[in-house]
Amino acid sequence: METDERTFKELIHRHRDMIWSICKSYRLSAAWTTEDAFHEVLCDIWRGLGSFDKRSSERTWVYRVATNTMITLTRKIGNQPTMEATDYPEPSYRDDDYYDLVEMIEATTEPDRTIIKAHAQGFSYAEIAKITGLTVGAVSMRLTRALRKLRKQYITK
Repeated sequence: METDERTFKELIHRHRDMIWSICKSYRLSAAWTTEDAFHEVLCDIWRGLGSFDKRSSERTWVYRVATNTMITLTRKIGNQPTMEATDYPEPSYRDDDYYDLVEMIEATTEPDRTIIKAHAQGFSYAEIAKITGLTVGAVSMRLTRALRKLRKQYITK
């Protein structure tokens, strides 16, 4: 048990920024904070640590657990009320562009949303394939199509 705890702490230390970024990238209801989601991901990583078989990199495995946790969490809490627009800080012009892009990405369906986010995190096509369970070719095709669609939406907004 001590080894598992030490392994867990080291794993979280190496990947906490990535986990936080994933948690922050999902829109949650007003009842959930990014910190709540982060702790939920940590619990899932702890529960799954014994089943990590090292067929993929540690980073890929953590990303997959975090992403799957957030997908499940957003489905579970999806019918709860979200924050009102007045609860957000007043965005600047540059922030408007960012939030528009985030909304466009969030409007995509799975697995495209996960593929786009993993690509933005710097994962290779092979790593994204392991995360999503798709082939490398399918990842490449879906990413190309999704980015083309996002570009077109962004330009016409």
